[in-house]
Amino acid sequence: MVINKKYRALGTIIDLTVYNPMDEKLLDGAYELIKEYEDKLTVNRTSSEIMDINNASGKEAVSVSEISYKIVKKAIEISQKELGFNALIGPIVKLWHIGFADAQVPQNVEIIRKLALTDPFSVILNDEKRTVFLQKKGMELDLGGIAKGYIADAIKDYWTNQHVESGIINLGGNVLLVGTPAREDHLWNVGIQSPFSERNDPLGILKTEDYSVVTSGIYERFLKIAGKEYHHIFDPKTGYPVANDLASVTVVTKKSIDGEIWASLGFYKGIRETQKMLYGQKNVGLIFTTKNGKVYITENIAEKFKLTNQTFFLEEDSVLH
Repeated sequence: MVINKKYRALGTIIDLTVYNPMDEKLLDGAYELIKEYEDKLTVNRTSSEIMDINNASGKEAVSVSEISYKIVKKAIEISQKELGFNALIGPIVKLWHIGFADAQVPQNVEIIRKLALTDPFSVILNDEKRTVFLQKKGMELDLGGIAKGYIADAIKDYWTNQHVESGIINLGGNVLLVGTPAREDHLWNVGIQSPFSERNDPLGILKTEDYSVVTSGIYERFLKIAGKEYHHIFDPKTGYPVANDLASVTVVTKKSIDGEIWASLGFYKGIRETQKMLYGQKNVGLIFTTKNGKVYITENIAEKFKLTNQTFFLEEDSVLH
């Protein structure tokens, strides 16, 4: 038996499933948690704690809740490592506005001007007062690159504290598994999103324990002008969409926020550089797809993955050691 509910939040469909115990309050409690985080972290409304920080850029520090401060601090720390995720990318995202009716390819001079507002070292954090100060007017935080992962982990913690033995958290493609399924092998079967087709047509099936499975791809939002496509995954150094042959990056990790970080890193660094950085990371698995349909997969999850989509192919050098 199973209880499942779908909700609309975080700009996507939230799909929550609990197998044991079958208590609807666990689903509604998780949704309330999502709404609490969204109310504080969103930049898609006129009012939120993150918008308060953005609106005060260049003027003053803003005091925020413990929830917001923790995720902002984490986001700034990651951004300063230059791994492909930059929480200050807001001015660039807003300039291109890919996925919206007014999307455009900006002039290079505009991009350079906005890039000057994306320095993560221009943020002053005060742990004691829980304040955030964006030093330059026009700077903007955008936590879209890690917020879903952070929230998914918070739901898992909540469910674990409520003694949930088996469940699925799906925040618009960010999948986080809780406990074990009622199967002989005690492993979950997760469909991996294909970058070229609808959500119900997977790339393949991955067998996994109670891990997070995060897929990021150029298929999610893009702008097409004069036959050229511009996707929504930006290179924080150039202000343009990341330029390589990758179509999607799927990351398998224990925590969902780590999956978000590695997905950004995978797109930004590319297959070979990411492979080097994976040395010693036994609990991180990655699946890359290229625009021509080739699949690469790290050896720690290669035997757990079955390719089912005939549009794609694996070759002898597809397994990353």
